[in-house]
Amino acid sequence: MPQFLSLLDPTLVLELLLLGCVTGFLAGLLGIGGGMLMVPFLTMIFSGRGVAPGMAVKMAIATSMATILFTSISSVRAHHKRGAVHWHLVKQFAPGLVLGGLLAGAGVFAVLKGHWLALVFAAFVGFSATQMLRNKKPKPSRQMPGPVGTAAAGTGIGFLSGLVGAGGAFVSVPFMTWCNVPMHNAVATSSALGFPIALANTVGYIVAGWGVASALPGTLGYVMVPALVVIAAASVFTAPLGARTAHAMDVAQLKRVFAILLYGLASYMAWRAFA
Repeated sequence: MPQFLSLLDPTLVLELLLLGCVTGFLAGLLGIGGGMLMVPFLTMIFSGRGVAPGMAVKMAIATSMATILFTSISSVRAHHKRGAVHWHLVKQFAPGLVLGGLLAGAGVFAVLKGHWLALVFAAFVGFSATQMLRNKKPKPSRQMPGPVGTAAAGTGIGFLSGLVGAGGAFVSVPFMTWCNVPMHNAVATSSALGFPIALANTVGYIVAGWGVASALPGTLGYVMVPALVVIAAASVFTAPLGARTAHAMDVAQLKRVFAILLYGLASYMAWRAFA
């Protein structure tokens, strides 16, 4: 028990509360579930407490994804009140998101080494940022694919999200805007997609990490439960504030904020992988 309580020392609690507040705000602002910011910082926090680098990346990804179960609910409620969520798209994406999430969380995630996961994270986040900054206008005639095509896209989004511990907006927002879904609606809808992605992947991380020796006390599979509780408690309060801010910003500002944030995080994770 003392070893478990040592994880909750005042410094660690303060770090996790601050991280939860910031990531909750970003979940509402950008629909990203906070995972893009959370994974690098949790990797630093776990590494600083003696966790081996490869395991620290895996624990950070799994714990980050688990927090999205809470931040997505808080964020989507705020977006739903403004009528911005396209629920028919959420229903079409959902089956694929769950399938892709289970394939990643319970399968590939356990096999890949931590530094490869960090490189995958950096590559896809950097690609998403570039697509946002290019601001290439989609063809006016392009529309979202039908239910089968959207579910197939959801499988890819759920799978990639499971490998990097994010809510999927780094792929789903660019994909939806490419299909002429307005930016604000794409962000709002992505916040709703975060829950099925997080649920499927969290189950996968717990199953895949069940037989792995705990790097720190309080872990459930690859999920660090004390960190999850503290971050989730803070983030649910700031996600609605982020959602309100998103609707007050213009689309160009929102895209720039998204892209700059993603570039910074991609650079950090690439550095971690090579270091």
